[in-house]
Order: sequence, then structure tokens, then C-alpha cells
Amino acid sequence: MSWKLASLVSLLAVVALSGCSTPNAAKDPVAEAGHSRCDAKAASFVIGQKASPELLEQARIKAGAQNARILAPHDIMTLEYRSDRLNLNADDNAIITRVNCG
Repeated sequence: MSWKLASLVSLLAVVALSGCSTPNAAKDPVAEAGHSRCDAKAASFVIGQKASPELLEQARIKAGAQNARILAPHDIMTLEYRSDRLNLNADDNAIITRVNCG
């Protein structure tokens, strides 16, 4: 009967000690996935310029974003927030009016 008691005590000790471990919550899941955060201020130089693929790529690199897109006033877009994506908002004449991340 003592081996059953020893097994029970061992099991309880393992369960009690497993509560002491902490998950690694300090790490950023976006950074872990290999993505970097976007810095919209670094890409603000594009405001007032005509949208083009070359300008989009320059802004993406300056902002440190993984992805970038140009959004026209009537474009359909997803509402998901992505900290690694640069958005260049353009008017009807394809002039960049706003830069943001998301």
C-alpha cells in the first residue's frame, strides 16, 4: 500500500510544481513569426506624392514593414489589424494623403 501512497504524493508534487512554470508571454508573437513592426512615421515622406509600385516599395522598406498596400477611397479592404503592414491611403487622383500601419 505504501507504493500507492508514494505514487499519489509524487503525482500531486508534479501537478503542484507545474503551476509554478510561467508561459513565455513577454515575447511578441509577430516578432516570433519573423515579422517586424511597421513605423508609419518613417514612411510619411510619401504624403503628397503620386502612388506607384516603386513608391510603395520605398515606403515599405523605410517603414520596416513586411507588407504594404495602396488603398484608394473606394477599395474594399480587410479589417484585420496587422502590425507588420503599411497602408498608403490615396485620393481619387492617386495622391497619397495618409500613411498608417495595420
